[in-house]
Amino acid sequence: MKTEIVMPDRIARLKRDDKGRPVPFFVAWKDGVPDFQVVSAVKISECTINRVCWICGEPLGKFKAFVIGPMCSVNRISAEPPSHFDCAKYAAVACPFLAHPGAHRRDSKIHLPDETIEPPGIMFADNPGVTLVWVTTEYKPFVHKGGLLFDIGQPTTWIWYTEGRLATRLEVSMAFERGLMKLHDIAESEGQLERFDRDLKKAVEIWPIS
Repeated sequence: MKTEIVMPDRIARLKRDDKGRPVPFFVAWKDGVPDFQVVSAVKISECTINRVCWICGEPLGKFKAFVIGPMCSVNRISAEPPSHFDCAKYAAVACPFLAHPGAHRRDSKIHLPDETIEPPGIMFADNPGVTLVWVTTEYKPFVHKGGLLFDIGQPTTWIWYTEGRLATRLEVSMAFERGLMKLHDIAESEGQLERFDRDLKKAVEIWPIS
């Protein structure tokens, strides 16, 4: 059963597209039209420098929430800045790509906005099947291969979602199986298998109980 989450006031105040949908702060615009599948590099800088929410663009408080896939819970790195907890929960339920495991990102790069950039770090293009809202009080931006990434720190709260509802332990486990080999191979090539095993054990500790 889909989890019903009321749209936060901060999201309700965002600009709307021609279909009346609120346009997240991070979305890139081209010729006055928002492209929901394209991230604005300018907005990444604004979020990092001004400490504002990735989704609504308003100032963050003590708690910051990252909306991440299962593999990010292993290496604890995100390519996206944090958001408000309520904005993150709403995104996990309402965003079509996050709420529908069968959804796929568009491959075409034709006519993308000028400010578009390729995200640094390890990219998993396919829908991971589950989404994790990871709440923390501390995070740290850092530069990797010329791009900006975020160490998401220690979690104080976390919630797993799939299909717009809370995810089960089995669903999270299956999502891990789909993406784990890629992380394992990278760790092996870098001689970091021991660290990988340690990080994986920590990630499993925050899976749903049932």
